[in-house]
Amino acid sequence: MADVILGIQWGDEGKGKIVDMLAKNYDLVVRYQGGHNAGHTIVVDGVKYALHLVPSGILYPHVTNIIGNGVVIDLLALDRELTQFPNIEGRVFISNKAHIILPYHILRDVLDEEGRVEAIGTTKKGIGPSYADKVARNGILMQDLFDLSNLKDKIRYNLSLLKVSHDLSADSIIEDIKEVLPNILPLITDTTKMIWKAVDEGKKILLEGAQGTMLDIDHGTYPFVTSSHTSIAGALSGTGLNTRDIDEVIGITKAYCTRVGNGEFPTELHDKVGEYLRDKGYEFGTTTGRARRCGWLDAAQVKYAVRLNGVSKLALMKLDVLDGLEEVKMCVKYDDKGLPVYESFKGWDKTYGLKSYEALPEAARAYIKAIEDVVGTKVGIISTSPNREDVILR
Repeated sequence: MADVILGIQWGDEGKGKIVDMLAKNYDLVVRYQGGHNAGHTIVVDGVKYALHLVPSGILYPHVTNIIGNGVVIDLLALDRELTQFPNIEGRVFISNKAHIILPYHILRDVLDEEGRVEAIGTTKKGIGPSYADKVARNGILMQDLFDLSNLKDKIRYNLSLLKVSHDLSADSIIEDIKEVLPNILPLITDTTKMIWKAVDEGKKILLEGAQGTMLDIDHGTYPFVTSSHTSIAGALSGTGLNTRDIDEVIGITKAYCTRVGNGEFPTELHDKVGEYLRDKGYEFGTTTGRARRCGWLDAAQVKYAVRLNGVSKLALMKLDVLDGLEEVKMCVKYDDKGLPVYESFKGWDKTYGLKSYEALPEAARAYIKAIEDVVGTKVGIISTSPNREDVILR
């Protein structure tokens, strides 16, 4: 059976820490959607690891890590990331059906973003255009890397579709690809069959999502979304599993809320409290370094994401960032004009580094109980610092 970990806000919820914490209990960890526009930050023994494509299970020697067919891959970025980790042979595999991001995707991404009346706020890394080519059936698959002559013809055709002047050529793109092929080719396989075999053998599988539910191409705050399915649907289509293969769905949310880029954010704060959350929570993008917009927890939005994804348990991240505030607020619903309705809670002094629920201040426990009451789902995991070991399990 497979368990799913996914974000239920606008991304950056802290999924990487939970995947890292749980991965040791699994045989396979599978990344199922997104590209290197997403980033997981994991802190182990004071050392930070910023993962963009490689599954978070890479830090455990016994775990097999799979990049699924729903992911779009920048080959050069993946190669750079893999060099951080020695001895990956037999531990990292890439779906032959995953799509490749190429330089013309990045060019199109930049031109599209700069040409919009209202920018989406993309990372300009070619993610959207790569997914667009996938849907238009002009995409380049990882399995195409085994036939460079045919690949060059496909690239040449896609370049002919560009309606702007450029200095890209199929020859130069192929030469860049050749630089990383020795490291990438041995990792490419039919990962769907690998995952099915693992299910049949009773192995434990953890599916790792990128970004968050509210960025889902269908169910997010369109058009200010990403180009993949960040909800539970992506976990299935991006791996080849079916609904009967899924056991637990763990939804990750911060104790407050953040968003990168443009788009709706009902509980956003433009005052000193917002600055406090950004500075204390170090709310800057792992991939871009951009400052994140910060606000109070929107429990009404979390409830929507929980229903959409069939979340069975919540993981509440960065509770310690709220330490020291005199008052903490939470959106519990919207009024008839669509404006957030807040409930206020007494603040607390310190939760940082605490490892038991009973040790939490009474006010912090009251806040957690209110989240459970509004959302209708238990908070089963609570993170009280960036460190791997500072987690409360209930």
